[in-house]
Amino acid sequence: MNKRYAAIAGFALFSLSIFLLVACSSKPVEKIDFASSIDSTANIEDDFYLWATGKWANETEIPAERSRYGAFEILIDQNYDLLKELMNKAAANKEAKEGSNMFKVGTFYSLALDEDKVNSQGYDPIKGELERIDKVSDKESLIKELAHMHLYTSSPAFYFFSSQDAKNSSMVMARVYQGGLGLPDRDYYTEEDDHSKEVRTKYVEHMTNMFKLIGYSEEDAASNAENVMNFETRLAEASLTRKESRNPQKTYNKMTLTEVKELMPSFNWDIFLTELGVPNPGDINVSMPDFMKEVSVMVDDVPLESWQKYMKWKVVDNMAPYLSKDFVDENFAFNGKFLNGTPEMLPRWKRALNATNGVLGEVVGQVYVEKNFPPEAKARAKKIVNNLTEVLNERIKQLDWMSNETKEKALEKLAAFNVKIGYPDKWRDYSGLEIKNDSYAANIMRSNYFDSKFDYSKIGKPVDRDEWGMTPQTVNAYYHPILNEIVFPAAILQPPFFYKDADDAANYGAMGCVIGHEITHGFDDQGRQYAADGNLTDWWTEEDSRKFDVKAKQIIDQYNGYEALEGHFVDGDLTQGENIADLGGVTIAFNAFKTTEQYKANDEIDGFTPAQRFFLSYATVWKSKIRDENLKLRLKTDVHSPAHYRVIGPLSNIPEFAEAFGIKTGTPMVKAEEERIFIW
Repeated sequence: MNKRYAAIAGFALFSLSIFLLVACSSKPVEKIDFASSIDSTANIEDDFYLWATGKWANETEIPAERSRYGAFEILIDQNYDLLKELMNKAAANKEAKEGSNMFKVGTFYSLALDEDKVNSQGYDPIKGELERIDKVSDKESLIKELAHMHLYTSSPAFYFFSSQDAKNSSMVMARVYQGGLGLPDRDYYTEEDDHSKEVRTKYVEHMTNMFKLIGYSEEDAASNAENVMNFETRLAEASLTRKESRNPQKTYNKMTLTEVKELMPSFNWDIFLTELGVPNPGDINVSMPDFMKEVSVMVDDVPLESWQKYMKWKVVDNMAPYLSKDFVDENFAFNGKFLNGTPEMLPRWKRALNATNGVLGEVVGQVYVEKNFPPEAKARAKKIVNNLTEVLNERIKQLDWMSNETKEKALEKLAAFNVKIGYPDKWRDYSGLEIKNDSYAANIMRSNYFDSKFDYSKIGKPVDRDEWGMTPQTVNAYYHPILNEIVFPAAILQPPFFYKDADDAANYGAMGCVIGHEITHGFDDQGRQYAADGNLTDWWTEEDSRKFDVKAKQIIDQYNGYEALEGHFVDGDLTQGENIADLGGVTIAFNAFKTTEQYKANDEIDGFTPAQRFFLSYATVWKSKIRDENLKLRLKTDVHSPAHYRVIGPLSNIPEFAEAFGIKTGTPMVKAEEERIFIW
């Protein structure tokens, strides 16, 4: 998937994933020490998370280059070191044939590292793009330039990409989606709270500074920035909220090209599509019709000069990380320091590594898995996922709130799950990607073009079910509802999430819960709307659907009550899908753990019973510290609850947790029986 569209084209996708061992008779040789993270001064009945991870938090500082730090980041840092060695070898390989994959990795990474060369070029690599925008003289040339930018630098005004047809899941169609904003969420443009006002003020200052860097006077730069702010505010006011856009029914609006043209009479779709190389896309899913209607109106009534200022900003904003130090520093000052509270940016080698991964991900991935993921691990992990699905299968059969008719469809969907472990069976072909030693930014633009054309080439064709949405070296995992598949890249399948020689409690509490989480996504508020074949279809009885909504509302209400910072609460509606998956994940994993020999024997390790170690493992894998600025941003934009509440939220509903630690009902960590939320 084109990296510029991944954030809005994907579905759901939680990150933590999955690899554990089936209970075995051999004695574990690696002992996981949970006691070292426990803060004995905290009250376990008030807050299990603070009790289980408080000592670690008190002794840990967030690295200056990060906005948060925890188990995820620990593993990411480990993978940085592995990938650095790989890329340094590629860069040092002077015998690699020009045009070969290793030549491309080495050349791209070396140039990304060459700060002196990048600094000497200033913003020369994008001057041609800015000059193109200066030549826009009428509506036709405006549309042509918008298409050019979609191919090479950014996605002004909206996104255009390929996507599975949610109601004909075997086929790929074109899709347009709201976009064009420089701030992380449309609410920053529209809300009148003090923080949103401050963000807008800082954003205008940031844009002013950037315009000055490309040669504008202080006065003109400030005027341009205000112009862009007004332009983007108009887009924001026409946009759906983040919560509204989570509704797959609302964002499925399949139209013929003729209907799209009628919706947007001032936007010349024939020119736009021809320039993209997709003159006959067939039907298009217009996810936000009212937004696209406003874009058409803006083509008609916004002066070309205002469009040009906005388009220049989109080029500079998107390309700044690949230009000279003054652009990089200004970009980080706003996006890193101000929005996320991060004191220092990542060192250049890590930024270069991230960029190389983004451009040549599956080339790097092939070498990564050869060194770090033996083939036999793939089969073992698949077996473990099967064990978890068997547990959910039995639980669905026993649900007391769901009718047999809906249960039958749910079991059919579960049986149809596709599981991808480690790495693709078929690797992507990068032969059409040209990498040169001319400029960092030019390589990025050629990569954007290569990715865009690859993405557009799928339109109107059958879905390639072998394709992956993540590279093997990505520390993440996901569930994709239209494919009805769960995917676990190789990079996540290692410590601190999985220890091959640890006891089952430790592995089921960490990895098992993540497996259960991803499986449950198939049945959360969004996933449940897709059938076994991936089609957006209502397979629920009306009564069962009503009962689910009641339970989901209970989850929403529970998380709405969590105040993460003074005056800043978790958004239970925005995060409900992930919260449902967390509750389901822990529940399924613990029931799977109960089948192991360790659980049945009930022998203590380090003074903890197997059940206690399971829940300690779950809390420990979520140990995390986060800067206030980043937390505020995530509370507004992230569909995941903060780590703290991903622990205490689910556990307060699980009676086996209370039993394991002897915590009394009615305390903050244990809800009264009639208040407990149970879904899956």
